Amino acid sequence: MTTITSLRGRTEVVRPRRTEAHDASAFASLFTRFTEDIFGRIDVAYLLEKSTFALTLCNEKNEAIAHAIFLDYPNWNITDQSDWESFLNKNYVNNKCTPLNTLFMHLFVAKEEYAAGCSQEIIRRAFIAIPELQFILLFIPAGENLEPGLDGVFEKMMTAPGSAVDKTFTLLACPRHQHHPQLHVRKARLEDYDDLMPIWTRQSEILKETHSEYFLADIIACQDEENQAVVCEDGGTAVGFMSLCSQVDISLLRESFDLRLFHGLCKPHPEDVLQVPKEPSIPEDEDKRNQKSQEAETVSSQNLEDISDEDAAVQKDGVIAISQTKLPLDDVTHMDFHASATSFLEAEEKDTFHPIYRGTSNAFCIRLFCIDEKYETRSLDFLHYVFKLFPDKDFCIILVPHCVPEFYLIQSFVRVAPSCTSQFGRELYVFHCAGLLESFNVRRATSNDILGVKTLIKTLTLNESILSDLNTFIVARGDPDGTPVQAFVAEVLDQIVGISVIRDEMDTVYIQTHYNIEDFIRFNDYQQEEHGELYHFVLNPIFRHYTKHFLKEILRLAHKSSLFYPVYPQYAEGKFQNPFAHSLTSALHYMVPVRPRRQIVYPLEELGINAPSEQVSKDQPRYSLNHINRKLIMESKVSVNSRIVVVGASDVGISFLETLVFCPHLKFNNLTLISTHGLPGKDLPGSKHRRFLINSHCFNDEDYAQMSLCSWVNVVVGKMTGINRSAKYVVVSKERKVPYDYLVLCTGQNYQVLSPTGADISKLATNREVISKCPQRYTGKIPSNHFTLNDDQDCLKAKEWLKENFINSEGNIIVYGNTIDIYTTVETFLSLGIDGSRIHLVQPPLSSNVTCLNNNEIESAVQEALSEAGVSVYYDSILAQWSKGDDPDLITRAAFTTNSKPFQLQCSAFFSFAYKRVDYETFKAINDACLVFDGRLVIDTEFRTNDVSIRAAGPLTKYSRRYYADEWTHSNFNSKEIGFELAASMLRLFDPTPQPSSKPPEGTDSLIPMYKGCKIQGGVLPRGYNYLHISKPEVPIRLDLVLALSDHGTEIVTGKARDGNYFRMHINKYSMVDSITCFSKEPFPASNYICLYGQHERLLNDLSYRWNEGQITDLYSYFREPWSMAIYHDRFIDLQKELRQILLSEQVREMPFYHLGHLSMLFASVPSPIFLPKLCAPVELFPAHIPHPLPCRFLSHSPRSHSVFPRSTSGLPEIPTSFLTTFLVFPNRNTPNANLNLSQVPAERQTEDSPVPPPLARSAVRYLLRHGAQLPMYARGRPAGERGAGR
Repeated sequence: MTTITSLRGRTEVVRPRRTEAHDASAFASLFTRFTEDIFGRIDVAYLLEKSTFALTLCNEKNEAIAHAIFLDYPNWNITDQSDWESFLNKNYVNNKCTPLNTLFMHLFVAKEEYAAGCSQEIIRRAFIAIPELQFILLFIPAGENLEPGLDGVFEKMMTAPGSAVDKTFTLLACPRHQHHPQLHVRKARLEDYDDLMPIWTRQSEILKETHSEYFLADIIACQDEENQAVVCEDGGTAVGFMSLCSQVDISLLRESFDLRLFHGLCKPHPEDVLQVPKEPSIPEDEDKRNQKSQEAETVSSQNLEDISDEDAAVQKDGVIAISQTKLPLDDVTHMDFHASATSFLEAEEKDTFHPIYRGTSNAFCIRLFCIDEKYETRSLDFLHYVFKLFPDKDFCIILVPHCVPEFYLIQSFVRVAPSCTSQFGRELYVFHCAGLLESFNVRRATSNDILGVKTLIKTLTLNESILSDLNTFIVARGDPDGTPVQAFVAEVLDQIVGISVIRDEMDTVYIQTHYNIEDFIRFNDYQQEEHGELYHFVLNPIFRHYTKHFLKEILRLAHKSSLFYPVYPQYAEGKFQNPFAHSLTSALHYMVPVRPRRQIVYPLEELGINAPSEQVSKDQPRYSLNHINRKLIMESKVSVNSRIVVVGASDVGISFLETLVFCPHLKFNNLTLISTHGLPGKDLPGSKHRRFLINSHCFNDEDYAQMSLCSWVNVVVGKMTGINRSAKYVVVSKERKVPYDYLVLCTGQNYQVLSPTGADISKLATNREVISKCPQRYTGKIPSNHFTLNDDQDCLKAKEWLKENFINSEGNIIVYGNTIDIYTTVETFLSLGIDGSRIHLVQPPLSSNVTCLNNNEIESAVQEALSEAGVSVYYDSILAQWSKGDDPDLITRAAFTTNSKPFQLQCSAFFSFAYKRVDYETFKAINDACLVFDGRLVIDTEFRTNDVSIRAAGPLTKYSRRYYADEWTHSNFNSKEIGFELAASMLRLFDPTPQPSSKPPEGTDSLIPMYKGCKIQGGVLPRGYNYLHISKPEVPIRLDLVLALSDHGTEIVTGKARDGNYFRMHINKYSMVDSITCFSKEPFPASNYICLYGQHERLLNDLSYRWNEGQITDLYSYFREPWSMAIYHDRFIDLQKELRQILLSEQVREMPFYHLGHLSMLFASVPSPIFLPKLCAPVELFPAHIPHPLPCRFLSHSPRSHSVFPRSTSGLPEIPTSFLTTFLVFPNRNTPNANLNLSQVPAERQTEDSPVPPPLARSAVRYLLRHGAQLPMYARGRPAGERGAGR
């Protein structure tokens, strides 16, 4: 907060913030008669979109009173943006401006009476926010005078003799030293104690409690050659303190961190062992290698190039002159650096080679550091001085606790990747003295740079690819297909330290239609040639803090405004390499991951000429998209170093990780997944073994490819076998220890090996005699032909075993269980060519009266299909014995008891789906850790166990008994939604963004949250029937009992299950789509049908009316009609919310009532439905002529979002009459409260079946809106193989 004074003596307290897109309309009111004369005619919205940095000053009423926009090239289009540096050198004397230290002011507006104070404050804040900024320049037309307010900030630069530029324009400059100068650093003295203690007390309460009152004075007094203390001062007052020590235990650090990038923090020595010995070594894992980024190393023992004293002394203006500096620019030891600066670990992985360093320590450490918050951005001023104190050391290191937020000083350091199993409780950051050099220059590559680039990248895996693309630029300036290519190098003191290659992005339509790129840019403000694709980016790690500047220069020199970087998946451990893939970039952390968009599966034949273009609907390999643009360059992510360990790659776990990864303003450095088979999605798309198990439709192959979790998440392959809560680590496979700060358990429930009851079938035992003995877990050695399938890897192993040992031999296969997976497994056996007569389906007694299909008509069709295939089916049969014959490792026969007499079957393979519980080793780990377990792991409504640092979610859990809701568990809800809610609850711990505090309504603390996402099951059943069932979260009830309820609603059924064209849709008493069941011989677009859930039937082209009138005979063809495409659009829910906001606004409430009838029921599927009287006859809701796409965005929730409708002078979006005519929708004819007032939605209507969610269910929605639609609650994927796109 700063106080400024107006010309009339009035004061105003102002605070700065970054200018946002919605501020553009406020600029116009602050324009004066001088604005256009000084800055020219400006499109403010366009300029904001392309700005490098923009600031706004707000008063205490949150009113904007001043704005300023800065870019990295001159205003008034005086010279080409890529050539302004040489232009200044040619036309002005004593020019010290470089692209690194200069920005240009393109616009400044303020309230006239506060203009002088605002200009001073904005300039000061700009220098504070950008530490490397030294000059702010402004060109104005010759003869013009600066408007009042700016005239006291800028001073005129002298033109060079013979220059004629001053005849047209005048260049004004504002240097840093007049507003926020560098701090003076010196050795600490005892008299500094009084200045430092207030700062120390505010920032170090823990140290104050654990140490004596004069702890700081003792440190200052006990300085020697090895222990130093320095302060920075402003105006003679100490404002910061740093304690340093030259004694560092390097060997301890090497045990926990990978220091090969920094030569082990040791001096080079002739006897260093840096390479793997020549003897045969363990081959490097291909999948691991290709999932890590390529980055130039700094390790070197023989090829360090000395910088002469003369070259090193060229740094002036307060920048330290580093003498006898060794600038390591090449390396002799190869190491692939992970894109997220974290490591990839497999539990079964053997110890890799560790270099041996013989040299002495080459590092000193920062022991203590504090600085006044007002001067925090000047923290690097310390380093110029402290390296002088230890002239024989090249590295400065600092160790930071994991839970401490990343402060400004270490943002310029390089974070060293720790081992996943490192027990060291600190993060290690390293800074090389050469990083202080400011002669970092970016330019276009030339043929003379090839040798320097070779030296830089010679040890990288894809060095040949980089050199090939560099040569393509030098020789042809483009690819063979004509795509322009550009290459840039970064150099320091004439040595190459970085290389980047970009191509023009030619497929921007595909990006716009397949990714939510409009969350970050206004696509219409960009020309095709302004988009580029980042192909390679390599930068020496000691200059990593210049990454943003390197990217900014690439955009400026290449005349680009945005860059995209795709990460293609790698399948099957390197056996399949996508031809589009290229080297991963070390700049990935400075880019934002772009969330993919759910795609429409288009019925291209039915659409005809209305079908989308090939650019939209084409099928191409999916990839994860990362993005950076001009206005994001100066946006800093908040680094979170807390160690978050997720156990289980279930749908809940993947959704949790996805939510964290796609937070654009947060960077999680220590995400770790412990999973038996690693990350899912490693197999080729469409693999047949995926059909063994039912599909939850939470994620598919395309989703995994578009997430690229391997770029952000450490993976530990193994099983959790223990939890040490006091030491905070997880034991993996009884060997490795993975430490955590927060542990998230998402293992779910798995099929377990069921123990036979042991009943003596020779005595004709029946089920009644053994029912009390089952089910129990089998504790002996599991036979090799016994299978329990829980994930894709289990299915793949089973498929390979069947091909090798069963298909071409004789014998029976027994499938035992009564879940829906038995039917999908039998169908997979049949599709593999196994004769049905060899398959025996044995079903134990049901544990409830609800079957897995819960639909008599479908069950009859499936039984007929099994009978036709020759599959033998046995009901109410319990496994009694299995015999192993001559081979003790194989089951040869299995015996079962029934309600009458037992029977035996020959067995060559046994598949068990009868016993699904929490895995025993997981239970034992939980139980031994004294976490409350009551059949499942007990949690509260915020996913917390009885340990505050351990969260859990999914089928593994149950709610505490104090909620009196034992029948409701996470198994009743959508797993993807559960994972999102889990992440949203934990993000409150890490997100520094101010969050609205809302007190829950009284009495809701004892209620469990009721999530609204639908439960989905899909798969292929016997005879090739494609099955899909979508339902609301509920406790299972027999369908015939549900149909008998008086308030059940409407059943709409077309086709018959036996004919393979069955489609059932249930419309509940609120006229909402409550469940959908599809059973078809022909494939259908499941992802489209999922979008129908929760919609009002009026939205579905007045479905109930047409059904009652006999106009609908086939729902499959009905939902392929052109009008339905808008419902499937991924932004249709945005349109509903936006129109609902309009409807609920005060202006609309005053409109004639008949206007509201047109729009009312559009909003039935969002909170607070509105029921209005019917005024019009039914018409089609979405005619085929509606253009694609619908440009739907939120009205005001995101600074980057845009309204569908233009704003009127009253501030209310104007809705075109034609648009209102198109959206004719009507209330429920049967609604008793049809005349309910807009503001009167009674609380008693908020029941379980009501579309109004209870208050506890709205937290995720608030989070979603707060972060600009980055975390869509109901984002749904589509099955592999479905074509189409949504825009």
